[in-house]
Amino acid sequence: MSEILCSQNDNTAKKRKTALYILLFGITMLAISYAAVPLYDLFCRVTGYGGTTSVAEEASGVILDQNIGVRFDSNTANGLGWNFKPVTKEVDLKIGEVITIEYEATNLSNEVSTGTATFNVSPEAAGYYFNKIECFCFTEQLLQPGETVRMPVNFFVDPEIVDDIDANWIKTITLSYTFFPKDDV
Repeated sequence: MSEILCSQNDNTAKKRKTALYILLFGITMLAISYAAVPLYDLFCRVTGYGGTTSVAEEASGVILDQNIGVRFDSNTANGLGWNFKPVTKEVDLKIGEVITIEYEATNLSNEVSTGTATFNVSPEAAGYYFNKIECFCFTEQLLQPGETVRMPVNFFVDPEIVDDIDANWIKTITLSYTFFPKDDV
C-alpha cells in the first residue's frame, strides 16, 4: 500500500513539474512575441533592412562631387479619403547634400481625419544610407475637411554609400510613403 502512495506522489510531482515547464514556456513565448515587433523595427532602422531609412540628427559634413537621383512615390490606403502626392516627382542631388522636398495632402472627406505614414526606400541596399533629418512621417497628421497641407522631408544620402560594394552601383533611389488612417496602423 505504501508503494502505491509513493508512486502516486511521484506522479503528482512529475505532473506539477511538467505543468510548471509548460507555463514557463508559454510565458517565454508570449514575451518573445511581444518584443518581436520593436526588436524587428530596431533591426531594420539600424541595418536599413527592407528599405528602412536612417534618421540623422544633423547633416553630413561631406558633399561628394557625385550625383544621385531620388524619385518620390505616394500611396493612400483604403479608408483614408485623402489625395496624397509629392510636389516634386524627382530630384538630382550631390551625395551628402541636404535637400528639402514636400509632399501635399488634401482631405477630400467631410470629416476631420488623422493619418500616419509608413515609408521605405528602394533598392533596399540604399535604406542604410538614406538619412532623414526632418519628416512628416515622424508624427501623425490631422487634416480638417477640405484642408490641404504641404509636408516637408529633409534628407541626404550618406557619402559612405560609394564605399559599399553592395550599394555603390545605385544611381537612383525611390522614397515611397503610404498614408493609413490612424486607426488602421
